[in-house]
Amino acid sequence: MKTMKSLFAVALVTLAIVATASASQKIPPIPRTLSNARFVYVAAYDGDQFDPSLLPDDRMAIARVQDAVEKWGKLILVYRPEDADIILLVQSRPSEDVLALYDAHGSRSTYLWRVMARGGFQEGEVPLASQFEQAWDKITN
Repeated sequence: MKTMKSLFAVALVTLAIVATASASQKIPPIPRTLSNARFVYVAAYDGDQFDPSLLPDDRMAIARVQDAVEKWGKLILVYRPEDADIILLVQSRPSEDVLALYDAHGSRSTYLWRVMARGGFQEGEVPLASQFEQAWDKITN
């Protein structure tokens, strides 16, 4: 009985440590210079959603991020990069997904904000898009 209580206590402590670590995972800040942006273009690093050579996982990631942005309603989705204020580029791979933010009027060689996670573009709530929305809300509120 004492061993069972000890195992239970160890399990609770381990669970608390894991929960604290994931809860304290900080979302990087978006530069405030982008706070006036209104139009967003979403594509993959390898091309836009209409590129026939684009990997299906990247095409799905684009669609899920676009859906999340539309539901969120704080930015207007555009379908040409020249119409955008900011660009979100995605990459979906089995090992890790990436969502990065670029200034549409600046250099696309350096991202201004980026998050990565395994399963970041999963169906339903899109974790990486949620992190973008949280970071965006911090610079616009």
